Amino acid sequence: MAHQTVNGVELFYEEMGSGDPILMHHGYTGSHDAWLDLIAPRLRDRYRCIVMDGRGAGDSAQPEGGYTLEQYALDVIGMADALGLDRFTYVGHSMGGGIGFRLGLDHAGRLDRLVLVAPIPSGGIQAQPEVHEQARALRDAPDGREQMLRQRLALRVRASEAMTEQSLDRALSVSEGHFEESWHAMQALDVTDRLAELTTPTLIVAGAADGLCAANVADWQRLPNATLHVFSRVGHSIPSDVPDEFAQVLADFFEHGVVNAQTQQAKLRDATGVPAR
Repeated sequence: MAHQTVNGVELFYEEMGSGDPILMHHGYTGSHDAWLDLIAPRLRDRYRCIVMDGRGAGDSAQPEGGYTLEQYALDVIGMADALGLDRFTYVGHSMGGGIGFRLGLDHAGRLDRLVLVAPIPSGGIQAQPEVHEQARALRDAPDGREQMLRQRLALRVRASEAMTEQSLDRALSVSEGHFEESWHAMQALDVTDRLAELTTPTLIVAGAADGLCAANVADWQRLPNATLHVFSRVGHSIPSDVPDEFAQVLADFFEHGVVNAQTQQAKLRDATGVPAR
């Protein structure tokens, strides 16, 4: 396993392939597994695919603090610095999408493109306190793993049972600081009023069966330079549920950039000199 010391913390990373650099980040209580096992192999022939684990998660060290979206974004920049990347494309899932909002607003000069995969809403997670309390109770319960596995298997759409179990074990392995403080950080995110400032070419990928889908579409509409892809009959775990289709969507965005009604109208104006109706 490879690590880089970033902002005083040993962070796991791995890379494969060559070409323009793509840095991929997991979500809350997630890890690099789906990126490294499923997505990077499908893109390595065209891109330098870099996966990383945030502090307190996966195979990274577990410091006492620093579990804020701002610090996670600084850790992404620090990893890019350690790997010699002046600019890169960032792909973040769920909480990693919240980190993407922070990167796009605070570190736009380092980004070529931004991909937000089922991201937490720009106005923060609105779940009631008991949701986290229930997750805490299961995390601490003697039979909590078995209960959580039954829940995850019931909700999975296409991911294999083995990958579902692997994802659960990763979730249970995160540090206490990550489990508690990252949750509050996701609740505290509040950048909706700033999305007009985020001009990096952006792709939002949503799952139609995900509870975050409506918020994802609303955030896409607020972004000035963004395109949208919604997977039908797919929930929150897009990279592991539909890896082939998801990798194709990424490659298409990397090749063609933002395509939306505004860009199509601009093409028509350039071609004909007549405004589109």
